[in-house]
Amino acid sequence: MGKDSTTMLGILAGTAIGAALGILFAPDKGLNTRQRIADEAVSAKDKLTEKAIHLKDQAAATLSNKKETLDVQLENMVSDVSHKADDVIDTLERKLAELKVKNKKLQKTV
Repeated sequence: MGKDSTTMLGILAGTAIGAALGILFAPDKGLNTRQRIADEAVSAKDKLTEKAIHLKDQAAATLSNKKETLDVQLENMVSDVSHKADDVIDTLERKLAELKVKNKKLQKTV
């Protein structure tokens, strides 16, 4: 969990505890007190659900960005390897041409 989510969770927990204690010590009928506690619990649940959805979306976006970065890096690596392969092929072709020239010289002298 990140620093922001831990802070938000602490704020929500503190708010819920403070509201519950305030309601419990307030002079009101038991029915009203129970209703307020239920309302606060639903409110806290809704806030936590919203925060969880937000954190999930952030995580998905971060993973998507990292995947795109990895895809770009992989594409660059494949391109670099392809260029290196071309260099190797060019070198081998030059060496083969040199060997053919040497071979022709050897064939003429025999």
